[in-house]
Amino acid sequence: MHLAEKILLPQPLTFGGDYRPGVSVLAVLRHLNYKPWYALAEFVDNAVESFSRNENQLRAHHGGDFKLVVSIDIDTTSPARISIRDNAAGIALVDFGRAFRPAAIPPDRTGLAEFGMGMKSAACWFAPQWYVRTSAFGDPVARTVRFEIANIVNDEIEELDIEEEQEEADFHYTEIVLENTFHVPVGRTVGKLKEHLTDIYRVFIREGALELRFNGETLAPQEPPILSAPYFREMEGPPNLWRKDIAFDLGDGLSVQGFAALRETANTAKAGFSLFRRGRVIEGSGDEGYRPSFIFGSSNSYRYQRLFGELHLDGFEVSHTKDGFRWDENEQPFLELLREHLDSEDLPLLKQAEGYRVRVARAQMTRTATQAVDNTARAIAARLPEALPAISDAPPVDAPDEESPHAGTLARKQFDIRFRDKDWRINIELTEDPSESLWLVFSDVAASTEQPRCLDIRVSMVHPFMVRFAQTDSEDVEALLRVAAALALAEVLARDSGVRHAGTIRRNLNDIIRQALSDA
Repeated sequence: MHLAEKILLPQPLTFGGDYRPGVSVLAVLRHLNYKPWYALAEFVDNAVESFSRNENQLRAHHGGDFKLVVSIDIDTTSPARISIRDNAAGIALVDFGRAFRPAAIPPDRTGLAEFGMGMKSAACWFAPQWYVRTSAFGDPVARTVRFEIANIVNDEIEELDIEEEQEEADFHYTEIVLENTFHVPVGRTVGKLKEHLTDIYRVFIREGALELRFNGETLAPQEPPILSAPYFREMEGPPNLWRKDIAFDLGDGLSVQGFAALRETANTAKAGFSLFRRGRVIEGSGDEGYRPSFIFGSSNSYRYQRLFGELHLDGFEVSHTKDGFRWDENEQPFLELLREHLDSEDLPLLKQAEGYRVRVARAQMTRTATQAVDNTARAIAARLPEALPAISDAPPVDAPDEESPHAGTLARKQFDIRFRDKDWRINIELTEDPSESLWLVFSDVAASTEQPRCLDIRVSMVHPFMVRFAQTDSEDVEALLRVAAALALAEVLARDSGVRHAGTIRRNLNDIIRQALSDA
């Protein structure tokens, strides 16, 4: 290895020629507001750009199936280091000045490398020392440039040595090594890095242009299954695949195209849009989907959990860290047109997302029902004896006993209490009998000399109200079951107090819930 020539770093401000920032700018880059996946993406961007500019020559030399491979490796042992290596065309010597000077704008800004800052800003954000080793396509020389940021800034070093060594002419690569890193990805951050990077480059990976490796693992995007179901207002109708193409023009060179769809399985973390520019995600990777409330509503809405898609934006500007769009005054017009296309009558995604409910598997429903029944029974058994005296002595406000057959039991709990020197046996039950049209039914069998008074409370899990509001979340089911139990017990106590027609309330409740409150 020997020293060849030197590379010129930024010169101080001069008033007679071009402005270039002084070397002190390198110290400022550490304080950029990066997220680690966006910082690592800067290095991948450069590799993708190098490959795309030289794709024809590389494939002519290596064959048509040649692909870009980028490997990211993180060593967390002290001192921690991160290396990023690619097999793109490398950095030619003639490009060294632009490649290593901050804010040296590339002549072609139509690709992923457009600001002249990515590699420098990301490397300085990650580490106080780093180096680049590269061999350009067709050049039998490997060159290394080392950056010691504190020394460069403190000593105002404006030239760096270029180390050279012989290399095979067929070899071409760039390796960036970040040493003594400020930000060491560990634990859950490593998983998030893989998830976000996979999403950011999913188009390049999907098309076979890029193989992205992280600590030896090849990253591959997962395509979520799309909902295939009838429109929720016409459940007897044919199923639709709830996916549609999106394309519209905002004028002034701004346009959008892509697709939107509903997830087969709701997932709060994975829903939302990914917004692309030039094939690369700018916003909406990983668990940070683009979900403006104008379209998605609140975080507990069903749209928020199901709606997703990929939207490619053309003509829009992005931040220099490429982690967000510079919308100016264009975001609201964009959202209004997007919502119009999403909910057009040919396939109203927003209405379907909000109105459609999935009948879950019986095993899952049984687990949910059992937990809800156990918790509700425990609460009633523990608190009802103490609460009943005051309730029963209150001014009366009733109905005849009602009996119905037992069918399709999902979960059932029986327990005994003693109230006013009498034994009561209470059954609470969740059923799945499709022939039962009522949400709440109960029977009240008077005590005999051998049997306690028996109160049987039943709630239908397949009633439209429950299908819409409480199927898989045991807390939701439990809350409604507690309300149903309270209504049934209140009716019994009112009737015992001499109130006539107390069952009218329950009858009206069942009618109103089915006829007015079960639809979207």
